[in-house]
Amino acid sequence: MKDEKESAFDVDLDARKLACPLPILRTQRALSQMISGQVLRIVATDKEAPKDFAAFCRQTGNELLRVSEHDGEHTFFLRRR
Repeated sequence: MKDEKESAFDVDLDARKLACPLPILRTQRALSQMISGQVLRIVATDKEAPKDFAAFCRQTGNELLRVSEHDGEHTFFLRRR
């Protein structure tokens, strides 16, 4: 049985140590393989990632559900449009 953390997303993307624009490009690729309503979790270390993901969601219509930061790692939860 999945715990609550595992069931909060459908697909996991590790974008740590990738510089812009790679986290966004990998996110686009992952979202293109998902169905509407599924949730993607992305972990990124790029310091500009919060700004980049906010803009990406505004431009694409995907929903930015949550953003958190811990020890230089940003975690994003996006719902596919």
